Amino acid sequence: MSSDDHQRIEKRVTINKEFESFDAFVHEYVTNVSRSGVFIRSKDPLPVGTKVDLKFTVIMDEVEVIEGTGEVVRVQEDPPGMGVAFTTLTKYSEDLLVRLLTLHGAVRS
Repeated sequence: MSSDDHQRIEKRVTINKEFESFDAFVHEYVTNVSRSGVFIRSKDPLPVGTKVDLKFTVIMDEVEVIEGTGEVVRVQEDPPGMGVAFTTLTKYSEDLLVRLLTLHGAVRS
């Protein structure tokens, strides 16, 4: 593996966003969230295959953080954005996401 290949594999983009509530999280930034990934609205989506570090801070009764890693699996123009598949989530984040989706009647696989 050349050093260029190694750099490409290791490079990740960080997506870090704070939200005042779970509803704001879904409606303002992430239009589709499921246990397997998210669709993130963006005027400048990242290329398919880009590895990303994800960190979403959602304020509920307390500040909650969903964090892990993902990979851009699709890009679309209307609405503009990118589909990001979760590759890893912390156990707490996975449990929190399931709890939030269940609470809001939005559980999707």
